[in-house]
Amino acid sequence: MSTSEDELIEQIAASAHGRRSAGLRLGMGDDAALFAPTPRTEMVLTCDWFVEGNHFLRHRHPPESVGWKCLARALSDIAAMGARPKCFLLSLALPTNLPRGWLGKFLLGLRRASGEYRCPLVGGDTTRKREISINVTVVGEVQGGRALRRSGAKPGDRIFVSGRLGEAELGLRKLRSMRRAHRADPRMRKHLYPEPRLEIGQWLVKSNLVSAMMDISDGISNDLPRLCAAGRVGAYIEAAKLPLPASCTARAKAGDTGLALHGGDDYELLFTVPAGRAGRVPARIGKVPLSCIGEITRNRRIILRSSGRDTPLVARGWDPFRRAPR
Repeated sequence: MSTSEDELIEQIAASAHGRRSAGLRLGMGDDAALFAPTPRTEMVLTCDWFVEGNHFLRHRHPPESVGWKCLARALSDIAAMGARPKCFLLSLALPTNLPRGWLGKFLLGLRRASGEYRCPLVGGDTTRKREISINVTVVGEVQGGRALRRSGAKPGDRIFVSGRLGEAELGLRKLRSMRRAHRADPRMRKHLYPEPRLEIGQWLVKSNLVSAMMDISDGISNDLPRLCAAGRVGAYIEAAKLPLPASCTARAKAGDTGLALHGGDDYELLFTVPAGRAGRVPARIGKVPLSCIGEITRNRRIILRSSGRDTPLVARGWDPFRRAPR
């Protein structure tokens, strides 16, 4: 890849033209973007790294999927607050030896995600680096005082998850076994093109059912303890109630729930509901199932209940400081 920074910025800006977010006063082209939420809303801010060799492999992951996923995974944090995305900032560090065409395909995937979730690109920064490094900062908004947090779970609350757990990990394993990834392969789609649960998060905010919520990005064995720590509570989950990928069901009956417990990159929602309201949680929202998998406890231990036995749930999900690169 051989181009100047100004040319690179022009290419990025050209790919992002189109929809403007409500409240956006000034977009790309100045020193900073200007955004004015309404007086009755709160801004939600989140950022996320997506780094070559750590989160994706250049020779395995299609550049279009890298563009889609770098935004989708940041939007999952917006979904976990029950908010709506408004706009995002993109910071790119690119190597000089980037293959011809990679950037254009990356920007195509990014633009598709931006259009799908109505979240326009309004600015960012660029530089050089040996490996591709991507940082996405998303601005969202939610009705004042209604943002869902991790810290509200109480003993007796029921624990729910959206979707099926472990599908993204299965997709990663399939990707590693193939010479070339196929966008249409359903076995890899959740890994390559995750769908942040924005609609579900916004529905849950309006329903007034939820006491605490976060997204599952590092595996439930890592993320459930974080939700419990925020509320100073414990939990148990039932292995038999974990929503597994269809291809994993037979193995699960034999006691193998590792994919659902420890697989990362699912970007589903983990939320708690007071027992008296749990019956009002629908079986699905749109095409996405919602499953009750356990209960919040006063004892601050995190327990896995399987075949009548209670064992501590060990955090074996994704941790970039503990595990080898993905």
